Amino acid sequence: MATLLFRNSRAFLLLHNHQHLQNKLPFLLGIRSPSPPCSNSHFLPSFLLSSLRYESTKAQPQLEDLQHHHHQVIDFPGGKVGFTSEMRFISDTSHIRVPCYRVLDDDGELVKPTNQVQVSKELAVRMHSEMVTLQTMDSIFYELQRQGRISFYLTTSGEEAVNIASAAALSSHDVILPQYREPGVLLWRGFTLQQFAHQCFGNTNDFGKGRQMPIHYGSNKHNYFTVSSPIATQLPQAVGAAYSLKMDGKSACAVTFCGDGSTSEGDFHAAMNFAAVMEAPVVFICRNNGWAISTPVEEQFRSTLY
Repeated sequence: MATLLFRNSRAFLLLHNHQHLQNKLPFLLGIRSPSPPCSNSHFLPSFLLSSLRYESTKAQPQLEDLQHHHHQVIDFPGGKVGFTSEMRFISDTSHIRVPCYRVLDDDGELVKPTNQVQVSKELAVRMHSEMVTLQTMDSIFYELQRQGRISFYLTTSGEEAVNIASAAALSSHDVILPQYREPGVLLWRGFTLQQFAHQCFGNTNDFGKGRQMPIHYGSNKHNYFTVSSPIATQLPQAVGAAYSLKMDGKSACAVTFCGDGSTSEGDFHAAMNFAAVMEAPVVFICRNNGWAISTPVEEQFRSTLY
């Protein structure tokens, strides 16, 4: 399992070991891969990926000290564990923190040296156009909701790039299990503005025939699962979808989105464990937008990574 944490960009991504996802990761993160592509994960910086599964090195010195005189080990899925007759606490702290990857500095200038992927002019223009379209659509529908013309709406303000960049990095065969703020992914895949309007107004042309709340989009054609209201339920569902893709031998992955508040739900932890145990081809994208309802982040997490 490889983990990447974005602090200043207000998002983090967790990626479980799978060749299909490793091939996509450089584009997702803006990292140039060598030519020809490597057959394993070692072409990425060591702080991003590890070729070892589930092996923690935080308390390595203490563990080595405990196991120094004990050669008998038991083989667990996460690695080999030695035996000891000494009972003591092992600290999980580390003086070395995971660095925060970024391409632009605080002033919006390109950080040099950098190895980000330079996309084509045509792709860059399309990505910018889609972000502007998404922002414009949000403004119109949000005003309609405030006028009482539709009952519910959530915007993607400040998250346009998360939507469009992740969508551009994926193939149309990859399945999306969204939360609330990922209509840009659906827009990128060809869902029309008229179809968005049909869903928000719940008319006869809506795919759900008006049986869902506004912004609960879904489209089989675009491999976009229908939005579900409860927080974090999409996370274990995404792992199940990813495992199904794996069992069918398909070269595709499942991608799911959540906000920082979702990580306080039990579904989040169940999904992490489920994905690790089943080695499912799934990408978790968490947007640290600070919008978790009623609970400040300092009361949600022991971690200071937020």
